Amino acid sequence: MPNRNESNPSQSVNKVDVRNLTKIFGADPQAALDQLERGVDKDEIFETTGNVVAVSNVSFSVEPGQIFVVMGLSGSGKSTLIRCVNRLIAPTSGQVCIDGEDIVAVDDARLREVRLNKVAMVFQHFALFPHRTVVDNVAFGLKIRGLPADERREKAIEALDRVGLKSWADSAPGTLSGGMKQRVGLARALAADAEILLMDEPFSALDPLIRRDMQQELIGLQRELNKTILFITHDLHEALILGDRIAIMKEGRFVQLGAPAEIVADPADDYVAAFTQDVDRGRVLTVGSVMQPAMALDVDSDTVGSARERLSAEALSALHVVDADRRVVGLIDRDDLNGKEKAKDPLRPVMRRDVPTISAEAHLSDAFTLCAGGQPIAAVDAAGRLAGRLEPLAVFQALASPGEGPEDGSGEARVGPAAAGEARERIQA
Repeated sequence: MPNRNESNPSQSVNKVDVRNLTKIFGADPQAALDQLERGVDKDEIFETTGNVVAVSNVSFSVEPGQIFVVMGLSGSGKSTLIRCVNRLIAPTSGQVCIDGEDIVAVDDARLREVRLNKVAMVFQHFALFPHRTVVDNVAFGLKIRGLPADERREKAIEALDRVGLKSWADSAPGTLSGGMKQRVGLARALAADAEILLMDEPFSALDPLIRRDMQQELIGLQRELNKTILFITHDLHEALILGDRIAIMKEGRFVQLGAPAEIVADPADDYVAAFTQDVDRGRVLTVGSVMQPAMALDVDSDTVGSARERLSAEALSALHVVDADRRVVGLIDRDDLNGKEKAKDPLRPVMRRDVPTISAEAHLSDAFTLCAGGQPIAAVDAAGRLAGRLEPLAVFQALASPGEGPEDGSGEARVGPAAAGEARERIQA
């Protein structure tokens, strides 16, 4: 979602606003910045000045309660970016506003307050003190904040309980597995009760099964605690599982920013497409992303005659029928109107009542079985009202990778044989 106060970050509703952030490492970053602003390529800047452009003019915003994921290969600048957000690395230029306050401009005392009270960081390699117990590791930030020992321990135990490690409170970190150590790192951030969590590839050092468990645990904690999270990863599957919004980073810049379904359905370039080519699109794209507008007949006011006219005018084989509250009560199929009905006859006696429905928020994989019937599926909102029309063919088309199959005159991607065959196999399974 775009920033609603782009011209004045200090009045923004966003939890985090990053504007035109640039970080250059080297002996003369200002000279390199001047070249960068003149459009000089970062490789040329390095050759002529020896300075490295790690982050180049990046802007984004994170709303309260969002998980914002930055994904990219090693060396893309993502870890430098997240460290600029809490000023572990000082930006060369740009703004980092937290609750409207530009922390790039604050003094050291205020920056310390922000780090202690608003922002917590979870690192890839746990960063636990081996000579302290698990509970003392979790309580360390609270100790720096000056809380009494009893209160520190109470908050730390509560945080450990949230991540399932309460019984390990007085153990040494060396007795824990990798996944347990990462849980301790997460508990330390939770104990600080920070509103913003910065997570720099926190699960990348874990075994695949443990990593999956940690991802699900984070999702569960987020439902409960509703933190604002900036999450760094090099794994697109992890980004798609966790992210409300995803930014793809390359050579210090964002090459695409959007919702997971947008990234998968419409890659900005070949770089992004290479990441998404092996993604199970059915588990990422939602019904709402491919459904057509909700055209329907009214069960009380429409008749057989008006149904025929609408079907002909819209060139459709079937239309959903709704009641006064826009809830789906039936389906009129052209084949069911065999000419014996009178134009003024009501719809109820001739409409089909067994109508497939699905939530507009559901993933396309949830629609496979319904598609087998060949009829349009009613996509409904949270209140059960008709929100759109999902055609089985649209599901097949959406499952085709970008560029697979020729395009017709409408500009819509046609389904290639491989994608269509795979979709049919899933439906029949």
